Amino acid sequence: MARLVPDEAAPGPLVQGFAGTGFSVDGRVYAAVLLTPLAAASWDPPAGAAALTLDHLAPLLALERPPEFLLLGTGPALAFPPRPLVRALDERGIGIEAMDSRAAARTWGLLRGEGRWIAAALMPLG
Repeated sequence: MARLVPDEAAPGPLVQGFAGTGFSVDGRVYAAVLLTPLAAASWDPPAGAAALTLDHLAPLLALERPPEFLLLGTGPALAFPPRPLVRALDERGIGIEAMDSRAAARTWGLLRGEGRWIAAALMPLG
């Protein structure tokens, strides 16, 4: 398993690498994962990014302090989230950055290392 960033790079959950088609986060492997600056949680996303709704992201939106923006890992390849979802997040003052899930996992570590208050939803790699 390749390491993405050093353990001490960011407080809170850290994606340490990839394990098969999942994400290794603080020693636990998740097929799909929701990340906040405080915790990681297993996630049951829809079959594709095009089907995402606010309900799928509810745990991230329930943070007492809303995230600056959401990193959306759309699986093995970039897929764009539905426009209604982007608009609904924008109305809440939350931006969204979509990218493939590996890139989103790496970006999570970098931005959390800078102390950014963000959230991430990483769809399965395969």
